[in-house]
Amino acid sequence: MKLQKATRFGLYAVIELARDPGRQLSATDIAERYGISANHLAKVLRDLGRAGLVEAARGAGGGYRFTGNARRVTLLDIVTLFERIEGDSGPREAGDDTDVGGALDLVLGEIDDIARATLGSVTISTLLKTMQWQGERRERLK
Repeated sequence: MKLQKATRFGLYAVIELARDPGRQLSATDIAERYGISANHLAKVLRDLGRAGLVEAARGAGGGYRFTGNARRVTLLDIVTLFERIEGDSGPREAGDDTDVGGALDLVLGEIDDIARATLGSVTISTLLKTMQWQGERRERLK
């Protein structure tokens, strides 16, 4: 599955902010960490704010902080803010009327269902734990 830039930026921002919900980071801080456009990220952060996942604080020392529930917010919640995933609004677009086309549409529909189910089952908290586990594993292997 290929994700659009805005989706990736949204995931980066949520993960970075959810690591320490009490911490505030500017769009520039996050953008520099991931080597992405701060202007594009600022637009994404506004969308995340409208969805209630981040909150902006203005002024000196301002920035963004995570306000969602990391144990409830899933990757699917974030992905669907920025793009449509097949199955979001009814059946897949019909392919051709051949036996092969019908079978292929069925298989592709199942793949979409699996992708949605997987994204919907991984919470921000789970992803953060996975990242921590990977970091610890890398350290042990050194």
